[in-house]
Amino acid sequence: MSASVVQQSRRLVVKVGSSLVTNEGRGLDHAALSRWASEIAELNRIGKQVVLVSSGAIAEGLQRLGWKSRPKALHELQAAAAVGQMGLVQAYESCFREHGLKTAQILLTHEDLADRTRYLNARSTLLTLLSLGVIPIINENDTVTTDEIKVGDNDTLGSLVTNLIEANTLIILTDQQGLYTADPRKNPEAQFVHEAVAGTPELEAMAGGAGSSVGTGGMITKIVAAKRAARSGAHTVIACGREQDVLRRLANAEPIGTRLMARTSPLAARKQWLADHLQLRGSVILDAGAVTALQQDGVSLLPVGVAEVQGEFLRGEVVSCRAPDGREIARGLINYSADEARRIMRLPSKQIEAVLGYVDEPELIHRDNLVLL
Repeated sequence: MSASVVQQSRRLVVKVGSSLVTNEGRGLDHAALSRWASEIAELNRIGKQVVLVSSGAIAEGLQRLGWKSRPKALHELQAAAAVGQMGLVQAYESCFREHGLKTAQILLTHEDLADRTRYLNARSTLLTLLSLGVIPIINENDTVTTDEIKVGDNDTLGSLVTNLIEANTLIILTDQQGLYTADPRKNPEAQFVHEAVAGTPELEAMAGGAGSSVGTGGMITKIVAAKRAARSGAHTVIACGREQDVLRRLANAEPIGTRLMARTSPLAARKQWLADHLQLRGSVILDAGAVTALQQDGVSLLPVGVAEVQGEFLRGEVVSCRAPDGREIARGLINYSADEARRIMRLPSKQIEAVLGYVDEPELIHRDNLVLL
């Protein structure tokens, strides 16, 4: 049964939001952290490998610095994150030690996952820690992130980590019961969604806007995270972290929360890495014929199918492939720079050498370096 996805999973990523680890955004709730450590220790005891993605650093930093409100200046937020991360990891370390478990701190940015070498290094480190029985505790590296390299929210980070380590299930714990067909606070006829297929377009419409005022995400970020996790074949459970013994009960196949099931076969590791890029250097706008060829025939992208080149990028960077209406349909490693792509777009491949004076590849993006979305 699909209710048993956690029970059947050997490797899990558990994400806990700010509202579940802080006192209304003011400092850490140490009793809550102790509870998460206890429940994760139980999962570990029954043979499951668990990675914890936890918010709370900035809230703890505000408390330690004595700041009454969350600052807006980036450097002040980064300072609060740096101070608070010390407290967050120290608290988790103490809680897990009570159960005889070691922990490891992993701070990531999108840049760590966008660079192929760093991606593989992060994967290797995490898998080694899991094999040693260590509980990795992951957070975004808010101390150094800028808009250009940030992941943005820990729901997204949780899905990226899920794909990175090929976890079986992503558990997103929040202060909401799960997904409803509409906002139950505004629509009394809203129905609870017990199960759906991850990536179904209707889910994003149901999710609407943000939920808790404490976190940076909302239900929409959780739905998108589930869609991303499904690319590597991982299921997602969105459940209320205020439920008593929620992780233990999920592991016992209790039907808690919303289950978003992965129905597609996992992408190959290289293509998964391409799909996980959040910041892209540019886009190529395709004509209708090229869209059909990519989606139905699985071919490479040729210059003749490109109608417009947007942004500035170098050879080998990841770019977005978009339909005429702007929808992103694929992304891949491009064989030519933006300037070169503009010069050869709309032309057959046999003319590349005449225009550029050389030809590296006849394809703009080879199908082996292209992933459909």
